[in-house]
Amino acid sequence: MNRLAVARLWHEGNSFSPVPTPLARFRAREWVEGDEALSFYRGTATEMGAVAAFADARTDWQVTVLLCAAAPPGGPVPHDDYLTIRDRILAGLARGPWDAVYLSLHGALVTDREPAPELDLLRRVRAAIGRSPLAVSYDLHANLGPVHLEASDLAAGYKTYPHIDMAETAAKLLDGMTSPATGASRPDKALAKVPFILPSFNMRTTDGPMAEIAAEARTLAARPGLFDISVFGGFAYGDTPFAGPSVMVHGRTAAEPADAIADRLARALTAQAERFYVTLPTAADAIATALAEPAGTVALLDPADNPLSGGIGDTPGLLRALLERKAEGKPGRAVLFAFFWDPGLVAQAHRAGIGARLPVRLGARLTDRFGPAIEGTALVKRLTDGRFRNRGPMEHGLPVALGPTALLEIDGIEVIVTDSCQTPNDPAYFDLHGGDLARVRLLAVKAKNHFRAAFAPLCRRILDVDLPGPAALDLRHLDFRHAPAGLRRSRLPAQP
Repeated sequence: MNRLAVARLWHEGNSFSPVPTPLARFRAREWVEGDEALSFYRGTATEMGAVAAFADARTDWQVTVLLCAAAPPGGPVPHDDYLTIRDRILAGLARGPWDAVYLSLHGALVTDREPAPELDLLRRVRAAIGRSPLAVSYDLHANLGPVHLEASDLAAGYKTYPHIDMAETAAKLLDGMTSPATGASRPDKALAKVPFILPSFNMRTTDGPMAEIAAEARTLAARPGLFDISVFGGFAYGDTPFAGPSVMVHGRTAAEPADAIADRLARALTAQAERFYVTLPTAADAIATALAEPAGTVALLDPADNPLSGGIGDTPGLLRALLERKAEGKPGRAVLFAFFWDPGLVAQAHRAGIGARLPVRLGARLTDRFGPAIEGTALVKRLTDGRFRNRGPMEHGLPVALGPTALLEIDGIEVIVTDSCQTPNDPAYFDLHGGDLARVRLLAVKAKNHFRAAFAPLCRRILDVDLPGPAALDLRHLDFRHAPAGLRRSRLPAQP
């Protein structure tokens, strides 16, 4: 029987976040292996959900799941914690030989000592497995270079943003790697870079410049001889030698090799780069626009503190603007703010109980760099254990554990406070807190484009707001140390 080894290390690292991502955050989200991993992921719309489906369907393959570790995006991983994960995966691979190996990676992992640790992992995995076929999946926001292709035989990235094709990406690689035709051929491959660092605010594949490039890539990929074309937007807050967008091609047509196809799409993406540098309304203007809507729920997004971009769940700017505008809820029509990350306040609320009134300081717990804390008295309205299962299209079915949470009310605005820093991208998050959108007038959320996957059909309008935070729109103030010199990161000329 053929033997397939699978491992996962998934984390998107914001090099500029003041909050590190230690091993505990991996253990709290995804830290499973063996049969437990297959049970955990089975039926989910994730890469590892595809692995479980493959294991169930392909009885000619013995699937061994090594460590699967994933943490919500955040600051750099302590390097020793990365080594713990890496070495555990390598120890599992030492139980080979393997007929094939699949790795689920993000492509934007950083540690506090190494700006591109996934390259180290790939090289060590290749050394461990010899010539056995190796397939790797990446997030659409991966920061990659041609050297990443040297260690693997097949690779592919998500094609959608919001990311709703994780399972499809893995299934394609698993089928391709275990197909005698694809596995034996080790297809022609190439990766071309784009000389920009692009913010992802206007990087959705549903509309705008990325949608147009993705459509062109799909047309080209349909030609005979091509296994995959992946367009990566890069992760703007990852300070790495491989920062910036890229185009990856596996296979060739009768007329064009992989490098020519990659170069063609990279030039097309470069030509569209200016369209990614958007402007956003101020909080005051966005709130005024939202309040002018006659009916339905309007969502106000604070992407600068979006945890999936490395936000810290701690910036007070949007809540302060709502309070200053006196945008309190009306009978039957709430203003709901999600969220602040404050384990201490959550514990205080749970000790006090529902109906208690507490003195609170909201935001600026970790740093006041993005504005001072909001002080006042809050009513405890709801307490939860923070557990739910995603019911939206992104990571559908995946269990989520926020830790204990509390729903507070301050000056007429309901505020969710959580024990962990995770983005509210799924309707089940709000179900947990009694947040039926039919009763919500304004939904203020620390989120970004992934929010739209589930909520675009549920909201009358979604407005991004320009606010200060670890993942703010303007990239020019960030002190890149590892990214190649001269990469443009605004409409202005590149900095010296």
